[in-house]
Amino acid sequence: MATYVALLHSIVLGPGRRVVMADLRAMAQDAGFADARTLVSTGNLVFAAEDAPVCVIEERLETAFRARFGKHVDIIVCTAGDWRRLAADNPFAEGEGGNVVVRVMRKPLAEAALAPLARIAEPQIRLAVVGGDLWFDFAGKPSGTKLLSHLTTKKLGIGTTRNANTVNGLCAMLG
Repeated sequence: MATYVALLHSIVLGPGRRVVMADLRAMAQDAGFADARTLVSTGNLVFAAEDAPVCVIEERLETAFRARFGKHVDIIVCTAGDWRRLAADNPFAEGEGGNVVVRVMRKPLAEAALAPLARIAEPQIRLAVVGGDLWFDFAGKPSGTKLLSHLTTKKLGIGTTRNANTVNGLCAMLG
């Protein structure tokens, strides 16, 4: 058995409806994944499964999610080792955990993606691509920047964002 981290792109099912984490854990268990645990109410799942390529596990989770909740949601899966590496490679570790954010990508983002984002970003925002994932240090309230509207699947590819506090919390869950 191997341990994995899964990140749901959105847990909003419709107006006023969100996925309850107990239901997410039950969905994972019903899909054959073991020891399903969640962190906060934003679609973060840690579980055990037979060793398999992450794309296979992503597909199984996405299929189970659609069957259970009636909606497609992109789910990004990382091995425990890859997640620990992502956390350790935070280029802005000295920043405030809620203001440092990573967009975890399904397919690695090219370094070239930084230039157009840097032109949009306010001067105090730092950006970096590390291991194909896009890190930000917002140096303030992330919701106050126009950069957020450019962090879409259409513009960057399939991915989802988590702040450094969540990244570290998931790392702690891995032991």
